[in-house]
Amino acid sequence: MSSEQHHDASWTFLTNHTQVLLRIAQNSDVRLRDVAQTVGITERAAQRIVADLATAGIIERRRNGRRNHYLVNRSAAMRHAAQAAHQVGPLLDLLRAEDEPGSGGEAFAASRSEAAMPSH
Repeated sequence: MSSEQHHDASWTFLTNHTQVLLRIAQNSDVRLRDVAQTVGITERAAQRIVADLATAGIIERRRNGRRNHYLVNRSAAMRHAAQAAHQVGPLLDLLRAEDEPGSGGEAFAASRSEAAMPSH
């Protein structure tokens, strides 16, 4: 491997916000401690990201006893102007692990494409 390839290993394509959202979409009852460990950030950073996602309407946080339960708004628009016409649901589907069954966490709103599909 060239030194140029080693140098570029310090950045990733997906932001920590996307990584946290993916973990929540995989397991709607996940603990933030586990999210932080998987993503490689502090628990406090995971808390801030979850707060950002909730404020933006991308997730909804519900208390279930001493734990949180998360609902993902799959129809929420992407935050960057260049992707504002796109919803987060298809991105989550694209990035879902091959061995992961279904869509993972619960959704509190269907994507427009799912809502537009005729029922049989």
